[in-house]
Amino acid sequence: MPRWLPRAMVMALALVAAFQLGTWAFHQLTSLLINILIAFFLALAIEPAVSWMAARGMRRGLATAAVFLGLLVASAGFVTLLGSMLAGQIVNMVEDFPEYLDSVISWINQTFHTDLSRLEVQDSLVHSDWLRRYVQNSATGVLDISAQVLGGLFQLLTLTLFAFYFAADGPRLRRALCSVLPPARQAEVLRAWEIAVDKTGGYLYSRGLMALISGVAHYVLLQWLGVPYAPALAVWVGLVSQFIPTIGTYLAGALPMLIAFTVDPWYALWVLGFVVVYQQFENYMLQPKLTAKTVDIHPAVAFGSVIAGTALLGAVGALIAIPAVATLQAFLGAYVRRYDVHDEARVSGHRRRAPGPVLVRVRKALRLPNEETAGPDVITPAEPLPGEQGGATRAEPGGERPEGRE
Repeated sequence: MPRWLPRAMVMALALVAAFQLGTWAFHQLTSLLINILIAFFLALAIEPAVSWMAARGMRRGLATAAVFLGLLVASAGFVTLLGSMLAGQIVNMVEDFPEYLDSVISWINQTFHTDLSRLEVQDSLVHSDWLRRYVQNSATGVLDISAQVLGGLFQLLTLTLFAFYFAADGPRLRRALCSVLPPARQAEVLRAWEIAVDKTGGYLYSRGLMALISGVAHYVLLQWLGVPYAPALAVWVGLVSQFIPTIGTYLAGALPMLIAFTVDPWYALWVLGFVVVYQQFENYMLQPKLTAKTVDIHPAVAFGSVIAGTALLGAVGALIAIPAVATLQAFLGAYVRRYDVHDEARVSGHRRRAPGPVLVRVRKALRLPNEETAGPDVITPAEPLPGEQGGATRAEPGGERPEGRE
């Protein structure tokens, strides 16, 4: 046996064991790594506000605490307002449910010529097997729901703690990262960090503003149509339509359409038309003006990045996919050399094609008679040259030469 073979076998086994151990550790720490990634993007989002306060004499840790306190108060107020509004409207919905059910059953009977009644529908729902199984599963899953709520609270606390340290110790973190890199790489890392701060903060701020505009617009429509629960539906449309790009407006508009259908089927068509028109207005007028300097990426790229982020990290990936892609695009843009494009028809999508035989025949048929008799031997009138006599110099077909010339 060669002397190097045992050492090579031991080295190969050690590498396989290290790979297996690393894979196991990565799977065990996946949730922690996702929380750190979310906390990092959250710290990037609040970095401009923290830096603005720190530049005016406030300690960075105190500035970070003030920003988090403001976010906590705003979130608590929003959740409280939305929860109270939803609770009141859910109570009204439960009280008015028999009337809605009667209106839907009457519309079904008139449209499809059926003979349904509310009592029969209620009896079939109450005595159905799937409802009984659903109640039993819900009763046995109370402990699981409680454990999920406690796990969610712990995850939120972990995320907030990491985000606070990332934002408060941002300069120290950048200094520690750059200390292990050569000067040329340090400049690239700092530039990438600055781009990430601008893109992430701009993305969240622009999305929040567009969510407010979308919510107000849909609230006006729903209130004008007399659709119930207009405030809650407007908040739903504003949030879902902005944080799920491209198709979020259509997904968010499904619930208002359903509620409007219970009032009048034509109202559902009005809501659908407004959703389509507003989506076009947002894509071509509102969004380019708000995100031109922050997140300037193509809608198709944004949609693809959201799908890829969802496939990789779920809902978290859908939220951070667009700022991550915008940061990568802006960072790599400095290393891509671009050239001027000639103003050619093929660039605009127009192709020059030679005329076909049918078109050539049509042109010949439409040609004037004098154009057909004119030949290549026709000489146009010209001024007489010096030393020549004036007169007509045009040679007529079949005519004689002018006198005095050979």
